[in-house]
Amino acid sequence: MTMPIRPGSSPEGLDARASALRRPLPWAAMVVGLTMVSGVALWWGSVPVSWRDVLDALWRGVAGRPLDGTAAIVWQLRLPRVLAGLVTGAVLGLSGAALQGIFRNPLADPYLTGVASGALFGAAVAMAAGQALPQAFTGLTEAGATGYLVSAAAFVGALGAVLTVVVLARTAGGRRTTDLVLAGVVVGSVLTSATAYLMMRDADRVRAVFNWSLGNLATVGWPQLRLALPGAVLGSALLLVAGRPLNAIQLGEDVAASLGLPVGALKTGVIAAASLATASVVAQVGIIGFVGLIVPHILRRLLGGDYRALLPASAVGGALLLVLADLGARVAVRPAELPVGVVTTLLGGPFFLYLLKRGNGHAEP
Repeated sequence: MTMPIRPGSSPEGLDARASALRRPLPWAAMVVGLTMVSGVALWWGSVPVSWRDVLDALWRGVAGRPLDGTAAIVWQLRLPRVLAGLVTGAVLGLSGAALQGIFRNPLADPYLTGVASGALFGAAVAMAAGQALPQAFTGLTEAGATGYLVSAAAFVGALGAVLTVVVLARTAGGRRTTDLVLAGVVVGSVLTSATAYLMMRDADRVRAVFNWSLGNLATVGWPQLRLALPGAVLGSALLLVAGRPLNAIQLGEDVAASLGLPVGALKTGVIAAASLATASVVAQVGIIGFVGLIVPHILRRLLGGDYRALLPASAVGGALLLVLADLGARVAVRPAELPVGVVTTLLGGPFFLYLLKRGNGHAEP
């Protein structure tokens, strides 16, 4: 069963909202907000840094000049963290919007197909097999070969979980959205249980795995960012061009098929692109929840249901939300820091309950 998203459920609704989406004010507000929050994130920290120091560090880094003192702090630590927040937030927001569109369900998110549980299982296996406790626990940005092993295992685990979900759904028939959702629930439960078993066998690594599962941008340096970018960029680019087909899907799969749209191929393509992009960032930063649920829903309410605009808007909104949440994680319990996944969960949990209370969408066979 699916829960169709009300805004944009008819051609007239899409056309009526398309003109509203062309208004520059919401876009300008998001871009200005993103610029300001990113600037504050570069400036704010346990070590006092002036705005002049920030600009000098950026100039030195771009020009390839030697870095020392505050310049090294800004360029080597804070800038990769902010960029990781921008990329991860954009991917999660964009993937959430695309999956909500393809499933016609406002409660869908990037982890619906088992990406999170697969990534966590892969990371747990790598930590148990590769003696990865120091790097995973301390959050060093230069984790060496062991850190790369954890990232690679998390990426493989995430994509492997998605592939298993798709195969199981196709075995069950694969024509209904519920087949894929139920397969995702089953695979996620199995992998979560397997992860718990690995943690119980090696109690010393319980905290390391748990820390990774909460998501943390503080562990990201330039090497991790370079690893995440190829898959994130490729997957996001594929999703951004799917706006018009996703608009057609909102009319119903039968109607979209009658218009000549290859519905099956579109579903597979969107799921594959969203999974690739999400797995690429999750493998580096851990599991950060609710961004892909909150952002598309808010922007759909503000901007309407035209996916040609909703997809890029969700990318910008996701980046803004995650960088802002990470800034909050840095100042909430200063001088210590919270994992950013804790902050997004504290925001997203009540929001999810709000969606359920309002009863967005209605069930249909």
